[in-house]
Amino acid sequence: MTKVKRTYSSRSRLSLPSSSPSSSPPSTTKRKRFGEGVENEPPTKKRITTKTSPSGRSAKPKQCVLRQLHFSIETSVLRTCTICGLSYTRGAPDDESLHRAHCSRVQRGMEWGREEEREAEKVGVEEIQSAAKLKDGKKGRIICFKANVGGRVGSKLAILLETINLALSSPPLSTDILQSSKAYLYLIPSLTNAHREKIVGCVIAQRISTAMTVAAPSETLLEHWLQSTRPQGSFAIQKPCLRPSVYHVYLSQSAHRRQGIASRLLSAAAATFIHGCPLDPVNGDVAFTQPTEGGHAVMQQWGGGGVRIYEE
Repeated sequence: MTKVKRTYSSRSRLSLPSSSPSSSPPSTTKRKRFGEGVENEPPTKKRITTKTSPSGRSAKPKQCVLRQLHFSIETSVLRTCTICGLSYTRGAPDDESLHRAHCSRVQRGMEWGREEEREAEKVGVEEIQSAAKLKDGKKGRIICFKANVGGRVGSKLAILLETINLALSSPPLSTDILQSSKAYLYLIPSLTNAHREKIVGCVIAQRISTAMTVAAPSETLLEHWLQSTRPQGSFAIQKPCLRPSVYHVYLSQSAHRRQGIASRLLSAAAATFIHGCPLDPVNGDVAFTQPTEGGHAVMQQWGGGGVRIYEE
């Protein structure tokens, strides 16, 4: 066999195209575009982690506290507390919370201490009567001041009026009424603190110009209707009259009732409300505003049937 010799010339090589059959085939590996092949790939499993308590046990989810509802048609849900006298709906969270706060305040009572005495002269607190003796032998005193005062005395009166409004189910007094009113408080020494006194009674007195007399059932045209339908302690109204009137609200704690506190407060207010002009309830110089059953009894006993009424 003869050997073939290759010769090299000075001519430059001709570059063969890449598509020639003698060239090596192109690489089959290609870069995947973003998102290609995701559909065919199996989904990745997520790791489920559970919170563990410091003791190593897994924390259980909190369960809601369930309450069972019972329907009792024969029993009323309206309750009246024998201690504070407040009526509330049993089972209603708002009513029960209001009753607990009010009943606790009534049982503790409100006190008059050194903080109020420091501001007494500044806001014009006057002592109307000292050493006022009650039926059980206890002695107290009666003080008076304007109902629109500020400071510690005003804050104490505001809390007291809130308690009165809840006990009597009455609306709060307006600013105009407070500006023309006076507050009379009955104070007795505290059993637990020698430097403090308990507030056991309160009267709010206001001067008005028009009041109405209380007519007996026999004097009205609806006598038979009133006798069959009116509740105990209600009254009929006769003709209006022009008389000064002073009494607006009355409160006495349940533990100190029937001790003459209401009568002493009313007498002190009638004697000192208008300077130099004592008022006589028997002659119709005093009026009550929409009294309750207990207030109507006090009005008839103290005023001898001459006390009048007026509308706010």
